[in-house]
Amino acid sequence: MCGIVGYIGKQDAFPILIKGLRRLEYRGYDSAGVALLNNDGDLNVYKTKGKVDNLTEYCADKDVNGTVGIAHTRWATHGEPSSRNAHPHYSSSKNLAIIHNGIIENYADLKHKLVAKGVTFVSDTDTEVLVQLIEYIMVKKHLDLLEAVQVALYQVIGAYAIAVLDKNDPDQIIAARKQSPLVVGIGEDEFFLGSDASPIVEYTNKVVYLEDGNIAVIRRGQDLHVFSILGEEQELKVKKVDIDLGQIEKGGYPHFMLKEIFEQPECLKNCMRGRVNVEADHVTLSALIDYRRQLLNAKRVVIVACGTSWHAGLIGKQMIETLCRIPVEVEYASEFRYRNPVVTKDDVVIAISQSGETADTLAAVQLAKEKGAFIYGICNAIGSSIPRATDTGTYIHVGPEIGVASTKAFTGQVTVLTMFALALAEAKGTVDRQEYLKIVKGLSEIPVKIREVLQTNDKVADLARTFTYAHNFLYLGRGFSYPVALEGALKLKEISYIHAEGYPAAEMKHGPIALIDSDMPVVVIATHNAMYEKVLSNIQEIKARQGKVIALVSKGDDTIAKIADEVIELPDVLECLEPLVATIPLQLLAYHVAVCKGKNVDQPRNLAKSVTVE
Repeated sequence: MCGIVGYIGKQDAFPILIKGLRRLEYRGYDSAGVALLNNDGDLNVYKTKGKVDNLTEYCADKDVNGTVGIAHTRWATHGEPSSRNAHPHYSSSKNLAIIHNGIIENYADLKHKLVAKGVTFVSDTDTEVLVQLIEYIMVKKHLDLLEAVQVALYQVIGAYAIAVLDKNDPDQIIAARKQSPLVVGIGEDEFFLGSDASPIVEYTNKVVYLEDGNIAVIRRGQDLHVFSILGEEQELKVKKVDIDLGQIEKGGYPHFMLKEIFEQPECLKNCMRGRVNVEADHVTLSALIDYRRQLLNAKRVVIVACGTSWHAGLIGKQMIETLCRIPVEVEYASEFRYRNPVVTKDDVVIAISQSGETADTLAAVQLAKEKGAFIYGICNAIGSSIPRATDTGTYIHVGPEIGVASTKAFTGQVTVLTMFALALAEAKGTVDRQEYLKIVKGLSEIPVKIREVLQTNDKVADLARTFTYAHNFLYLGRGFSYPVALEGALKLKEISYIHAEGYPAAEMKHGPIALIDSDMPVVVIATHNAMYEKVLSNIQEIKARQGKVIALVSKGDDTIAKIADEVIELPDVLECLEPLVATIPLQLLAYHVAVCKGKNVDQPRNLAKSVTVE
């Protein structure tokens, strides 16, 4: 959840660290801090509550010299957001400073033992416990920093990505990870650290993704060395990253979220490139070629995901069951991991995560692997933990998503699930050839259709102003549109803080209809599909109770236009592809309502982009 940045080399560290924090601020923005080893050998720690801008203002009159430093932007877990609980944390002697992403689950027990030995704490965080433990071990056992970190981490239960500075060894950073991401960038006589590659790509395209249990020794003027907790040196696997800097800048848009909404036509073209052929009559996924037997022989598919990815999984379930005739279950990863699920070697488990680092989903993957299932990952972040933990999978290739509320990652996930279902159905022979061709062609046209929907942006902005007053929203859909209703409600909740719920339209009569009155806006996905007449009846029921209806309809529909208060027209697409176009105006609606309410769209309160802790 938190963002980690580090630098050691010949350049001034502070500007590099601050720029890196800005690129990672989507991971946490409760507080921010920096630790610098200056040229006089001082270890200076500066930190503030609030965003990175607060930190830069605080440091305006401070000594920020030095070519070695670590920095952090926090999403609070243990201890309220405050300067006292912000990272970095000093050890008691102030010889060590640490930053940390993750949760030390046994911190209370460790803290109790350290207090009994006379150690004094100044914060409420689990992180300070770790730096105090490292220093205690260094002094007690006469160990150097690397050895003390190894001993300390061997006692720790939980997840962590850490970086540690030692005032007495100013040419070194020690970094380590377990279940929280950490990347080392290799430059010319300099090294960089990041929770992901976004703070690094401006300076180098060569990175090492640390594996679970790895400890990196990053020393000025020397090669990078990586060890296990037990001290065994690990083979370096240097990867090349290819991220366009323009993808992680706003590019003239007021918010990353709006930029990413408008990027979706191009992003989905990139997602389909090399997978849907130019004639739009065939889908090829390398995973289906390389692991044909395992996928064709699957008796059941289990999809594990969280949040928006779970909604994508619900759409994938319908696609796979419809085309491949395989039973599919969609599980919240957080629930799946804590019960004793029935999983066998005949199952394929699909793990969906934008970041590839979602803690609950990664744990679900590990549980399913232990039970012998074949694991298929669908992720956006190349080189992240879930792709490395799975048997095979497919990247969505929509580029970095900075806005906390997921937009292009959702449509990318749905696109990959659609391609997966098509490719598997063709291989199994469970889909009619003409139906297959029709869906493939329809999928290839989706980027053009989304461009058409984006032209409604001004209209959506206008109606958003009308409904900013609302305290509650209801979203309704049926069939493939039901998960879109769930996703639309989630977007509104996330960034505008308006309570919203998504329901299957037919379920409205089983409870939610009691909420309908003149103050209740209801968003209804009512396109011309097999259940059009039934959804039309639901709209009439809402209007009979003075509800305000915002309807998403097929182009040219004048029946619902006469009934609904507001209508947004969608281009005609196949029913199974409707989620890819219907979700766009709901993203725009959430965005514009939040802007009208003066909310921080890209950094909504209490949320972070990548949920790497429980």
